Amino acid sequence: MTISEYFDLLWNDYTLRTITLGTAVLGATCGMLGSFAVLRKQSLLGDAISHAALPGIALAFLITGAKDTNVLLLGALVSGLIGTFWIRGITSKTHLKSDTALGLILSLFFGFGMLLLTFIQKQPNANQAGLDKYLFGQAATLVEKDVQLMLIVTGISLFVLLLFWKEFKILLFDADYAKTLGFNTKFIDILITFFIVLAIVIGLQTVGVVLMSAMLLAPAAAARQWTNSLGVMIVLAAVFGAFSGVFGTAISATEDSLSTGPVIVLVAAVFVLFSFIFSPGRGLLFREIRFRNNRRDLQLKKTLQFMYGIAKDHEDISHPHAIRILNNFQGFTKKSLQRLEEKDWIQLFGQQWALTQTGFEEAKNLFSQKPNDD
Repeated sequence: MTISEYFDLLWNDYTLRTITLGTAVLGATCGMLGSFAVLRKQSLLGDAISHAALPGIALAFLITGAKDTNVLLLGALVSGLIGTFWIRGITSKTHLKSDTALGLILSLFFGFGMLLLTFIQKQPNANQAGLDKYLFGQAATLVEKDVQLMLIVTGISLFVLLLFWKEFKILLFDADYAKTLGFNTKFIDILITFFIVLAIVIGLQTVGVVLMSAMLLAPAAAARQWTNSLGVMIVLAAVFGAFSGVFGTAISATEDSLSTGPVIVLVAAVFVLFSFIFSPGRGLLFREIRFRNNRRDLQLKKTLQFMYGIAKDHEDISHPHAIRILNNFQGFTKKSLQRLEEKDWIQLFGQQWALTQTGFEEAKNLFSQKPNDD
């Protein structure tokens, strides 16, 4: 099946429509909430929470003996929240930094989760196949009620985001100022963290524990390259996440051997790579263009200053000088002379040059702007 055939079948095939809608909603939710993790410089938090959710899934199965998705995700939510508060407790009660706390919780919870999965696998009345999907994701298992849950979480997240928009924004950029305004910064911080954990939990079934942090961070990282506005960044991150979900699902559907979760993450990585290179403000391409333009302008001004030093000794600034005078000057190139002429700073007469009045005034201004050594 080709990509075009996939989109032709999308509106008529229940399974394709459900999976695509689910991955699109998940991508949009993760992009929206991941923006806060990126701006708060808590990128590793998503990785730690996703791994911390694994023992909760296993314990929920051991306690209930059922593979009900809602029950397993509830266990993941509880486990993820416990891991999150342990991280906060370690950083606030000890001298350890946040990256150390994140690494400790990630390793501890994931190791415990893998131990529980191994135990479950050895049970005579338990089939671990239903739990494997939470490790690497299995989007094909999405059903309509899973998508409805994602839509509910997205709607609640958007409502809370709009309701506490001012508080979230102030806390992100100046927590001390938020305290002086009387905001309960601890409550706001916990609220943001809770919804980040919630977004991670609902994505475990689709993307899996291992790759969920990339789904949370990649759309936000891509959006950050295009804007300095928080509102615009959140919208862009949601759009990038949704498109990653749709196109990742479409690509994986065309090849039977491709897993949906990893493909979605790779598509999101393409958005990140494209943004890193081509975004006008921070992109590597435009940064290089600006660097070359600045270097070229500096070269032109150095050449003009050198010419000014020669021409100011004459009463007539348009007095012609041989170009060979510039041969020992590092700033001189033939292109430099051509650009100087285009700016109407000099005039060329064969192998001779002369400053124009405009060029003389420009060079004079450059000298006047040089810092005083005294």
